[in-house]
Amino acid sequence: MDDQAITRREVLAATGAAVPIGLAGCSSNGGETTTGDGTSTGDGTTETTTSTTATLNVGQSLQPTRFDPILQFSNPDALVGNRIFSNLYTYTEGTDTTTDIAKSAPEITRDNTRYVIPLREDVSFHNGDPLTAEDVTYSFLAPIEEETPLAGIFSVIDSATAVDEHTVQFDLEYPFAMFDDLLTHQIVPKEVREEDPQAFNTEQPIGSGPFRFVDWEESSYVQLERWDDYWGDPNPNLSEVRFVPITESTTRVTELNTGSQDIIETIPPKLWTTVEGMENASIASVESIGYFYAAFNMNEGPTTDLKVREAIDYSFSMDDAVQRFIEPTGLRQYSPMPGPINEDWDFPVDQWTDIPNDKDIAEAERLFSEAGVPSDWNCKIIVPPDDNRENIGVSIANGIKEAGYNANVQRLDWGTLLSQAYTGNADDYNMYILGWVRYPDPDDFMYNLFHTDAAGVNQGVYYENEEVMNQIEQARRSVDRAERKELYTNAITTILEDKVHLPSFNYKNAYGVRSSVSDFSIHPVSPINPRLVTDYSNVSTSN
Repeated sequence: MDDQAITRREVLAATGAAVPIGLAGCSSNGGETTTGDGTSTGDGTTETTTSTTATLNVGQSLQPTRFDPILQFSNPDALVGNRIFSNLYTYTEGTDTTTDIAKSAPEITRDNTRYVIPLREDVSFHNGDPLTAEDVTYSFLAPIEEETPLAGIFSVIDSATAVDEHTVQFDLEYPFAMFDDLLTHQIVPKEVREEDPQAFNTEQPIGSGPFRFVDWEESSYVQLERWDDYWGDPNPNLSEVRFVPITESTTRVTELNTGSQDIIETIPPKLWTTVEGMENASIASVESIGYFYAAFNMNEGPTTDLKVREAIDYSFSMDDAVQRFIEPTGLRQYSPMPGPINEDWDFPVDQWTDIPNDKDIAEAERLFSEAGVPSDWNCKIIVPPDDNRENIGVSIANGIKEAGYNANVQRLDWGTLLSQAYTGNADDYNMYILGWVRYPDPDDFMYNLFHTDAAGVNQGVYYENEEVMNQIEQARRSVDRAERKELYTNAITTILEDKVHLPSFNYKNAYGVRSSVSDFSIHPVSPINPRLVTDYSNVSTSN
């Protein structure tokens, strides 16, 4: 891989005439590089120790259902798929991007609406076909043409053109500050996918990543093996990776302890100390790029009144609920911005931390009464099939009951929840508990969760504030980081004061890892985990 990091600041600073984005070297852990077996050379060189027989067993918390990135991965799909496919660019150890199949940074012109990207000329797919610019343009345009879930965010692309066999040109409808994150999209072989889309999705996904798809038995396992003709550097140490869905968390932890699984995904709060106490395993974790929240129906019912939303915030303690039900798997969150973004942008977290109300039942009762809420009102809170979010919902309901009103929590399957939570009908919900996990840029959270033009109509809150909408729109089209920061700071502050959401918590990306596994690290962008082969780590196991 080309060891070139492209920082967000550099991407957003490229304006006007044709100026290639500045590049900087990736972090190398204080000047030392790591060998494939987890030892350090200390001289700045890289040794690769390739194991020919090692198999890594990974216990998933949910089972994958499809592998075509054009249709958008869910997290269980991405856990597998991101080992199979390569990207134009990928992430460094942090949230900056670096080259993958791109040869260098894009050349940005036309007031940040044209990106010209040179491709490596030595990349091929697992079937031996060369990866070309046509495959890249197809991978970015297909979601729009097929109206897949990615269509909304990819629709900023006005055209994608293969200038020649190894050069791609993107023209955007407007300057889009988050486009560098979209360029981390996976690349598929056009001819193979078009020949049999169903087989590509479920039976034989073909990419150009370090591992190739071998077999999948639904609800049982997915088998990948090292692709020995991988174009990248380094080649994988692991010969095979086997993903096994183990949806029951206690079983997953037990299999880690016995050694049946080398790595397990998702450690629930009640089992965190169990894994921490294991003699032959430990927890690798980092705060994720995510946000979980309680949202209000601002279209119908009593929750359209700010006094009612304030009263609900006064009726319970979110701090206590997160401490009781989420920690240490997650941590309290006070705004829509995850910790890694707050740190990267230096947002005023201390200011936002002061906005939530401390529990005060007398004040909640006063506000409910002042708002004229009928005594027989029943607050309907809907939650997904997730114990943690259900517990947050129950905490809110108990507070409302303590303030003299009724409340009930309905746990719904995902399909029912998502069809019900966005209707704006008070009969369907007054509140819901959901989350958002994706790109490490403020726009992905602000536009998709709050802007009225986003799919889902503010994701079901029906919030109307023209000034906030303008701030979000201006920020997504600006390439001036200072301007974007000011716009987002003002918009978020207003949203928090208007109690559109009650920010709740954020998860850690956490894996249980056997001591036999070397050189394993966790990334804050959830879907790209587990990172098995990068220019800074190459996982191996002694099993």
